[in-house]
Amino acid sequence: MSIKSPDQSGPDHGEGEVSVLYNNIGYEQTLEKNRSLLTLLFQSLAIVAIPYAYGSPLISAIFGGGQLAMFVGWLVVLVLSECVAMSLSELASRYPTAAGPHFWTFRLASPSTKKLLSFVTGWTWLIGNWTITLAVNFGFASLIAACVALYYPHFVMDAWQLLLIFYVVCLGTFAVVAFGNHFLPYIDTICAGFTLVSVVGILISLVVKSDAGRNSAAVTFGQYDTSLSGWNGFSFFIGLVPAAYVFSPIGMLASMTEECANPTITVPRAMCLCIPTGGIVGLLFILPICATMPALEDILEAPVGQALPYIYGRVMGAPGGGLALTTLVLVIALFCSISITVAASRCTWAFARDNALPLSSVWSQVNKRFGSPLNALALCTVVQMLLALISLGSTSAFTAFVSCGVIAIAVSYAVPLALSMYHKRAEVRTAAWHLDAWGWGSWLGWTVNAITMAWCVFQVVIFSVPIAIPVTAASMNYAIVVYVGFLVLCLVWYCVYAHKGPPKSSEITSG
Repeated sequence: MSIKSPDQSGPDHGEGEVSVLYNNIGYEQTLEKNRSLLTLLFQSLAIVAIPYAYGSPLISAIFGGGQLAMFVGWLVVLVLSECVAMSLSELASRYPTAAGPHFWTFRLASPSTKKLLSFVTGWTWLIGNWTITLAVNFGFASLIAACVALYYPHFVMDAWQLLLIFYVVCLGTFAVVAFGNHFLPYIDTICAGFTLVSVVGILISLVVKSDAGRNSAAVTFGQYDTSLSGWNGFSFFIGLVPAAYVFSPIGMLASMTEECANPTITVPRAMCLCIPTGGIVGLLFILPICATMPALEDILEAPVGQALPYIYGRVMGAPGGGLALTTLVLVIALFCSISITVAASRCTWAFARDNALPLSSVWSQVNKRFGSPLNALALCTVVQMLLALISLGSTSAFTAFVSCGVIAIAVSYAVPLALSMYHKRAEVRTAAWHLDAWGWGSWLGWTVNAITMAWCVFQVVIFSVPIAIPVTAASMNYAIVVYVGFLVLCLVWYCVYAHKGPPKSSEITSG
């Protein structure tokens, strides 16, 4: 059985044509269309949340050698992430549905493999969404704990206390997303403005105060200490982890496809604009830290493994100054928590709509009063709260869930992209937005896709290795073990029930 393409004959589509295209993909419109290009772009910036998403795992960049990994690494990851955004944009434009990678895989795989391959990709995508959202919310809680340590350096927060803070974050985010659906685009807009003002304010504060001293230009742009991680020359790639973590969830924007007008154009534009816009904001955030931060060895002793509050406290010369700057980042973290939870709940809902989850009929319901999939949101929240219990017994096991999120997302990007390349990009060339239409020939699309594939594979590597060696039982990175464990559970569920195939996707192919 050959893969059928939706009715699409050219690069541009009006809203009426897009509606026809969307209906031909096989799903009924049930979510409110309340997103424009700007609000979708603002949501993408809220999801990547640069000051928070980069600052939370900043300790990895310190282990990775310091300023060289931070500054040059940021520029390198920007180029790679833009390639990812462009590659995903073609697929999102070709198949405009909240189902994202699992639907893309289903449409591109051969008839004999599409059920299994799309199911595994879908579960990988879902696991990535859940665990990356878990990482955001738990990082938020850890940052709050680090703020306490600014005033009480000798206070050690117990694991159960940190877990309670995390639960408060989860429940608060759930309330906002569940009952404020109509206001979410405005929240994303406020986030964009607040982030820009905060980054500029932090930049001025650090440069003016500089209580820990001002680093020379050579140190600011090029300090590279390979002794901290023990990885020698590979330390630079360990330092890429914060930047890679920032832009890893860019594809989650595809889950918002069914809530914006003209998605075949709007979603690709928002994805591709997010990287350069975020890149500029990131430089404004990273460079003053590189220029004013204290010795790398001192930062490694930061409480709760949170380097950012420690750096701010040292640079500002007082706990109050450090807390003031960290509070700005905490507000950005709150916005990020809200926006990424929205995307993860839509991913959960879309997967349940294809009958791929246990009790799918429950999770695929849309609450008409609030205009959002409340049950899927509740499931997403409960799963996070249950997984976070791991942190009570093993910090390294919990860290594995965080790394597992990026690994799972990278794999879910790579599968449909590999299939698209296997079919010689024939499908994406019929999308409303595709790289071959830029007038540079087919080499641009192939080059961008190849770079994206290489980067996805390399992300699996850098998020699988421990950030420092020699490795102990506590510092070992168990991300791959966790990911394989998830896949085993996924295959068991497939064999027990899901081999029957998602009914909606089956209708699409056989219709």
